[in-house]
Amino acid sequence: MRDSPAQILLREDTSDGLCILTINRPEKLNSLNTAIFERLEAEIGKIEKADHVGCVVIRGAGKNFSAGHDLQDIGEGESVGHLRFQGLVVERLANLPQPVIAAVRGHCYTGALELALAADLIIACETAKFADTHARWGLTPVWGMSQRLPRRVGVAKARELMFTCRTVSGREALSIDLANRCFEENAFEAGVDEVAQAILRNSWFSNAANKRLTIETDGLRLADGLSHELHRNAGTAPDMAARIEQFSKRKA
Repeated sequence: MRDSPAQILLREDTSDGLCILTINRPEKLNSLNTAIFERLEAEIGKIEKADHVGCVVIRGAGKNFSAGHDLQDIGEGESVGHLRFQGLVVERLANLPQPVIAAVRGHCYTGALELALAADLIIACETAKFADTHARWGLTPVWGMSQRLPRRVGVAKARELMFTCRTVSGREALSIDLANRCFEENAFEAGVDEVAQAILRNSWFSNAANKRLTIETDGLRLADGLSHELHRNAGTAPDMAARIEQFSKRKA
């Protein structure tokens, strides 16, 4: 039975500016197929222009983030417009102006890990299981693993994980800087929301500008990065004066 395109990726927008994207194939461990990426591309296109969205959370339905690229899809030969379609969708996710959180519980393998690495923050549940299994299946990455994993955990640790295909727990992910935070199962949903709300409370203008600066200066020499920050920053937020005034009133 084919997945319903409308239900394979769910979107929920809250009144406070949070956009929640849910990969909805729990019976398939939320494995990633072409239809999911087509839906994700469509939603990213809307979110890029959405002034009412200040933070994005991407998660999986049920007990798992995603078991990774659907091997059945690979075996049957995927029907995509061009070879790099999924990788370009992942890149667009990484370049969203809003901060993006990957909320990971359960499986997060290979292609799913590449998707999570495109987020600005990875929030892990203790039940999370991260692994890059490209080498186990005779594959090489095309969705960003070789670039984003070393930037997260360092080159030596990234090579270890890529060569051995070993599984990393949520707690270990936190200890090697793969994850930013790790929560127990019963506190996971509240923990993700706590981080999202902390982001939403701050200036959305500044968050977007700071994200863009860190993207544009990644890999530059320090002097070049400092020059870029000085001459190409976005300036002050429209609500800067109001924020300072509100702070002053609280202090009075």
